[in-house]
Amino acid sequence: TRGGARPTNWKSVVQRDQINVEVKQRIAQLAASMIADEDTVMMEAGTTAATIVRYLGGRRGVQIVTNSALAFNSARANPALNVILTGGVFRRESESFVGPTAERAIADFNTRIAFVGTDGFSPERGLTTRFVEGAQVASLMSERAEETWLVADSTKFGQAGFVSFLPLHRLTGIITDSDLPAEAVKALQEHTRVCLV
Repeated sequence: TRGGARPTNWKSVVQRDQINVEVKQRIAQLAASMIADEDTVMMEAGTTAATIVRYLGGRRGVQIVTNSALAFNSARANPALNVILTGGVFRRESESFVGPTAERAIADFNTRIAFVGTDGFSPERGLTTRFVEGAQVASLMSERAEETWLVADSTKFGQAGFVSFLPLHRLTGIITDSDLPAEAVKALQEHTRVCLV
């Protein structure tokens, strides 16, 4: 790129949104079933978390706090959802808002449930991501919610991003797909709940 370089194997969020679509939809449907009328929710940037919003038809009075432009784009079409977009520095790679402005906005809210994504997860390293700023946002969302759920497909198990940001024991649970090997499920269950779709 002009004045710099970037890895050629990195896919943009728009490209990643087209990977494992059916699996992400199943994960998102289960996550959406955990959200009730008048609920309060935080959604961190990520393609699977953003997909949850598409399955909230029929819910009333749900308050969503998000730093995800993808989640906002889906939520704005549903007048029954109240959406608070954090603002902050826009990061194109993840279609998200990060930095001190986003963090200050998140710190003002308390929600019942938060959904976070990851670039990789394992019992040893917990949740990981490529970007420090995204890690800070997700950690803060977890602190401000009563429950925190990881929504991630099984291909991310055993992968490791640059930054570890949340140990598994701080999660209420993980929603992933049934392609996760049995030994991986068992290892994860030593730290948190695992829901397979």
